[in-house]
Amino acid sequence: MMRFSTLVKHPADWMTGGPGVADGEHAAVITSRVRLARNLRRHPFPGWANREQRVAAFEVLRPAVEALAPMKKAFSGELGGLSPVQKQVLVERHLISREHAARGEGSAAVIERRQRFSFMLNEEDHLRMQSIQAGMRLSACFEALSALDTELEESLEFAFDADLGYLTTCPTNLGTGMRASAMLHLPGLVLADQITQVLQAVHKIGLAVRGLYGEGTESLGNLYQISNQSTLGEPEEAVIRRLERVIGQVAGHERNAREKLLEDDPGMVADKIGRAYGVLRHAHLIDSKEALNHLSILRLGAGTGFFPAEAIVTCDTLLMDIQPAHLQLHAGRKLSPDERDAIRADILRERLESLDAPTHGRDDSDDDGEDSGES
Repeated sequence: MMRFSTLVKHPADWMTGGPGVADGEHAAVITSRVRLARNLRRHPFPGWANREQRVAAFEVLRPAVEALAPMKKAFSGELGGLSPVQKQVLVERHLISREHAARGEGSAAVIERRQRFSFMLNEEDHLRMQSIQAGMRLSACFEALSALDTELEESLEFAFDADLGYLTTCPTNLGTGMRASAMLHLPGLVLADQITQVLQAVHKIGLAVRGLYGEGTESLGNLYQISNQSTLGEPEEAVIRRLERVIGQVAGHERNAREKLLEDDPGMVADKIGRAYGVLRHAHLIDSKEALNHLSILRLGAGTGFFPAEAIVTCDTLLMDIQPAHLQLHAGRKLSPDERDAIRADILRERLESLDAPTHGRDDSDDDGEDSGES
């Protein structure tokens, strides 16, 4: 099995964009993720189980998950054996939930070495498994995860009802037990003051919109998660198709908003991108929220021709590496907020040193009239 330090040494596959970055495929849709919730038949669900019962379920689950072909050389660790910082790093990478990080004995995380698959053992349900890929890949995520789910059913007996489907701790997951979501970067809609109406339209058709770390979290860096809410009475494939259609429409609105902003007010766009670049390249103290918001605008610049498209990868890896737990893991010790702000700024300056200043934008030579000497 892989050590934790090896797991987090390199960015996940989905953090580096993969194919499609250079042609702008991931400008709006950063990642796709599908999660399945399952429980063992004849074992009390985690919320009602005592310690011995949780451990008994864990001992059934762990070898079955570790035996899956993609989990060869995976990281497999009990949460009780991880430090608070290590657990928070996994939360920041979206590999475990905040709720799972609070669990202790009888809970574990099994994570594929390239971080495309992760399994939470004894979270709210006995098993939460997920697949995550870069860009719009919901169908691919579902197909990959469904194959693992089918393989697990050969060795595990899941709690299933012929009428209700898979039985889960929370009724909102009853049925398919599936949550599918995409992480979208929507700075164009925010700058164009169209984000509220677009997200309200998404809500009206029964989809959920959440912040960077899911339910109950705010949107930072113009990042939004769009996911299904219904898990009962609709086949998984139909849910995936509907999500793909809606997310494609939102991405289209974002693309149109960017084009209109560049056409109607290129000076404003260039100014925001230039300011974000200047702060990130030269700041010596910067907090998480400010850094995320400036990186969002820098990423917008990479998607609209101000920087090479490949700069999107740099922005996406930085979005993760400047998170508080990642900084403390990098430093090897607990850091005060001021220390985190200083180290965060150091990392940003170092990683962006080779990124040239933005070159695209308004051509001042095209201004009408003569120079009046006014400022």
